[in-house]
Amino acid sequence: MLDFCIIGSGISGSTIANLLNKKYSIAVYDKAKGYGGRSSFKKYKDKVGFDHGLQYISPKSTKFKTFTNQLIKKKVLKKWGGNHLFLHKTVKEIKNHLKLIGTKGNNSISKHLLKKIKCNFEHELINIKRLNDYWELTFKNDVKQKCKSLILTCPFPQSKKLGQKYLNKSYLNQKVKMDANLTVMIVTNKLKQSNSSYFFNDDMLGWAAYENSKKRFNYKYDLWTLQSTYKYGNKFTKDYRNKRKYYTNQLVKKFEKLTKLKIKKIHHSRIHGWMYSSNSKPLKQLSLWNKSLKLGLCGDYFGGPRLENGWQSAHDLHSKIRYGKSVSYTHLRAHETSLHLVCRLLLE
Repeated sequence: MLDFCIIGSGISGSTIANLLNKKYSIAVYDKAKGYGGRSSFKKYKDKVGFDHGLQYISPKSTKFKTFTNQLIKKKVLKKWGGNHLFLHKTVKEIKNHLKLIGTKGNNSISKHLLKKIKCNFEHELINIKRLNDYWELTFKNDVKQKCKSLILTCPFPQSKKLGQKYLNKSYLNQKVKMDANLTVMIVTNKLKQSNSSYFFNDDMLGWAAYENSKKRFNYKYDLWTLQSTYKYGNKFTKDYRNKRKYYTNQLVKKFEKLTKLKIKKIHHSRIHGWMYSSNSKPLKQLSLWNKSLKLGLCGDYFGGPRLENGWQSAHDLHSKIRYGKSVSYTHLRAHETSLHLVCRLLLE
C-alpha cells in the first residue's frame, strides 16, 4: 500500500510529491492528459505550442527566488525577453518586472519535480473513503487505489466537494472566491509586430502572448495565446462549450481591434475554459493537515493567487507532516502587486 496519494500535478502537487518522495512511497494522479495543472503547455506540433494557463513567474520571496535561480541554472526556467507592451490606464505598471518561463513550456517545473515519481494521468478522482487506517480512492475510469495518507491539491471547490465528509465545518464554511477565464489559442499568418506580449485596458480581453517570442521553437506561422479578463470569464465560461466558435471570434476580433493588427488567415484555433483559474479571496492559512485522518490540502488558494503561493503552501504542508509545525514564509497576498487586480493568474 502506498504511503501517500497526491491529487494534482500542478505546482503544489509536484512540489509536495517531490518533498515526500525522499522518505515515503507515493503516486500522483491527475485528471488531465499531462503535467502542470493550470501551468500546462498545449502542444500544437512537436515542440510548437501554447502556454494556455499561467503565462510567467515573477518571484517575490527570498526562498522562492533561490528555488527559481536553481532552476535557471538547471535550464528548467529562463527569462522571457522582448518588449511587453503595457496598455492599461488604471493599473500601475511594475518597472523591470522579471518574467520567467519554462524552457520547454510552463509545465517544466512540474515535469522537473516529478521526473522520478509515478504519475497517473487521465485519472479523475470522484470519491474518497476512509476505511479503518487507510483511504480508498475511486476514479472515474473505475480504478481504485488504497493509500495510508491522501493529499488534495485541486482547486478549493473540488477539494471541498471531495472532502466534505471529513473536513471540519470551520473549513467548509470558508469563503474562497474563484475566478474563471477563457483562453483562445490561434495559429496565424506572420503578423508585422515586435512585441512579446500585450496587457490590455479592456473589459473583455486582458492579455495576449506571442508564443514565438519565448524562443522555444522556430515556426513559419505565429502562435498567440489570448486570455480574457476575469470579468468576461466569470460571465461566460460556464456555457462556452456550446458556443466555442462564437467566443473564439469575439476574443480574436477584440485582439485585432486593440492591437490594430490584421489577421489574414487563422490556420488553427482552440478555446479552453478555466472554471477555477485563480482566486481573488484566498484563505489566510498556508495549508491544512489532519493528522488523525492523514488528510492534507494545499494549493495557491491558501494565501494565493500566485504560483509562488502554491509552492509555499506545499512546503508548509510538508513541514506539518514531517515536523508537526508550519514553516516561516513571507505571506504573499494579491494586493502586493497591482497587476493582480486584473490578471492574477495570467500575469505572475
